[in-house]
Amino acid sequence: MNSFQLAMRVLRVDRRTRTSAILTAVGVAVATSLVLLLASLPGATQARSQRAIWQDIGSYYSQSGESQRPAPLLMAANKDYSGDREITRVDIALTGTSPMLSLPPGIPRLPAPGESIVSPALGKLIQSTPQAQLGDRFGKLVDALGPESLMYPEQLVAVVGHTPESMPQTAMAADGFPNKEAKPDPLLELLAWVGVIVLLVPSLVLVASSARLTAARRELRMAALRLAGATPGQVTKIVAAETALSATVGALLGILVAPALQGLSTFVPWGGGTWLASDFSLSAGSTIAVAVAIPLLVVLAGVLGIRRVLKTPLFAASAHARKPLHWWRLLAVPVAGAFFLFAVTQDNASLPMVMLGLFLLVGSAAIIGPWVTSAVGGTFVRIWRKPASLLAGRRLRDDPKSAYRATAGVVLAVFTGSMALTLLPSFESMAGGGRTFKDNVLYAQADAAQAQQVADQTNASLARYGITEKAVSVGQVYLSTGEPGTRSQNLNRAFVMTCDDAAKLLRVNVGGSCQPGPAIYSRYAINPAEYRVLSEYDKAGPPLDPKAPVHLFPQGDEDTSSTIVIDPALVPAGVTPERFDVIVPTTADNAEVVRTALVGAAPGQEVGSRGLHLIGQQQELGDLRRVTVIGLIAAGVLAGCSAAVATAGSVMDRRRTFGALIAAGTPVRVLARALRMEAALPAMVATLGAGAVGIGVGMGLYSLVEKDAVVLSPWLLAPVVLGIGVALLGASVSTPALKRVQSEPLADE
Repeated sequence: MNSFQLAMRVLRVDRRTRTSAILTAVGVAVATSLVLLLASLPGATQARSQRAIWQDIGSYYSQSGESQRPAPLLMAANKDYSGDREITRVDIALTGTSPMLSLPPGIPRLPAPGESIVSPALGKLIQSTPQAQLGDRFGKLVDALGPESLMYPEQLVAVVGHTPESMPQTAMAADGFPNKEAKPDPLLELLAWVGVIVLLVPSLVLVASSARLTAARRELRMAALRLAGATPGQVTKIVAAETALSATVGALLGILVAPALQGLSTFVPWGGGTWLASDFSLSAGSTIAVAVAIPLLVVLAGVLGIRRVLKTPLFAASAHARKPLHWWRLLAVPVAGAFFLFAVTQDNASLPMVMLGLFLLVGSAAIIGPWVTSAVGGTFVRIWRKPASLLAGRRLRDDPKSAYRATAGVVLAVFTGSMALTLLPSFESMAGGGRTFKDNVLYAQADAAQAQQVADQTNASLARYGITEKAVSVGQVYLSTGEPGTRSQNLNRAFVMTCDDAAKLLRVNVGGSCQPGPAIYSRYAINPAEYRVLSEYDKAGPPLDPKAPVHLFPQGDEDTSSTIVIDPALVPAGVTPERFDVIVPTTADNAEVVRTALVGAAPGQEVGSRGLHLIGQQQELGDLRRVTVIGLIAAGVLAGCSAAVATAGSVMDRRRTFGALIAAGTPVRVLARALRMEAALPAMVATLGAGAVGIGVGMGLYSLVEKDAVVLSPWLLAPVVLGIGVALLGASVSTPALKRVQSEPLADE
């Protein structure tokens, strides 16, 4: 009888081994499907970006030089909005220099001047919205974009045709549509790798807990085989066959479940929309690698778990006491932490190095955790006051590795939660900013030659729509001190506008400071005699009138403290601003109509507002919150399941001991209390440490994107409290398991 046949025979005749094998297979299936999903995320974001690469103006190229311009295409791509829904707008003009252009998939043809081709979702929105609020921005709709050209199915996209003369000076001259390879979303790629690490390990802990359900019985069975003459190699093959059987079934089940999990993931929004089912595709080689690697890890863990049987079968058969753990385990976290700190503090931090440091920190918990468990058990053995405390302390001290297994998943979940609750408030603190204009002000950039024309055309359209608000063109100049072009030069940007216009349009408290006559308004005192006025920062300019009056306005938003307003009458002769913004204030009722008027007057230019800038930030934060909540729920469920299975395994491992205690008159409630203490005592200490390490890792990851200090909130204590609660909830299975032991004859053991 070979090893596989023997393993099958054990599964047929031993109900406990069969239960352990089923739970192990389920754990492997969960781990396999999660890794397959997370591993496919970078490719999914790349597939989205590849379909929409033609929408990214940065992806175009020209071998024809600058825009004066034999290139066949003139392109401008920007964001438009309808309410808070983002529209990707691509303005295009054919110059007639190329008779044939290769179009991206999903674009049936290029629109002529005055025509538009829109996505199906945008077409439906245009039909359901008054023309003045949306449809007038796009001209005549002549065709629809196919799904092959959209980042996500519900994306709002428009390709708008123009004549070359009507395109802005900033339009890009391109030789054709881009055909290069898109890159994955770096943020989601980072989150995917973090997810692989922080979710794979709890999944493997669940697998290990399931495999330990019959660890004592297996160890005795293997020890008996060794004492009967079986070689270490034969015993190893038998254990490998038993473990490989359930692990292989679990891996195959995970491969079958992965498409369903990926299908559910298509409904999770990211970057404004959902996904296509085809986005979550993983190469056959990668799928096979995952399906082979995880069972191999499980088999390796199973083989390593019988080391004592292979070396000293007599001691294993007699349940000989285990050796105490060494103090060097305490070095695991500092060493892993030092490596992670080194990885995140490099000038050009490498993602693989950072992920390796994170993996080492997660793995170090398995090294230091049993030592902490043993120390906690020793403390309670010395200070016990009740029998449950003594029983729990002896268990934690004498078998810390097995005792820690019930806490391992919880520790990793607390680590993940603390890391997430460090990053999220810090990212939220970065929100805000934007232009100096008020939230309800729409603006479009223009150069000096076009600014007044855009303002006049906008006002004509507003009058036609019956809107009383007026567009104004606001220039910007530089107030300079020191020698131009040297380190002594100090530049301050100033808006060229009247104080009344500034009070209506800017986010500064200038309204109550307006005085009769032309003046300069600033948050801080300035001496006009020290300044020159420049149209561009690298150009020379005449001095400012030294007698120009300066009025101070009170502190407003922190990001507007450097705002300066200079009346047009005080700008020296010969200085013409190079940069203009055409600005229109809006109300909640007319904002979309005003946007339509401004878009029509400034084709190819993005019409923005600070309010929409803040909405975009909240969308990104919403994506992060959503992904974080999903990850934390998954980690919490895995932690709770592993704690429950480990507690049940602990009871099964000690059926003989518990049966003897129950037979001797020990109440089941005392034993159940001892098991709950076994779960709660190490969880209380380990989760505190995991929370601290999670905060440190969150600070390190945050430093990769921002150098400011992180935001720490009281909610950081929540994962620790919830972690202890999950450990106790998982330990609640101890009472039913003990009652089952009580109902079975002790002779069965």
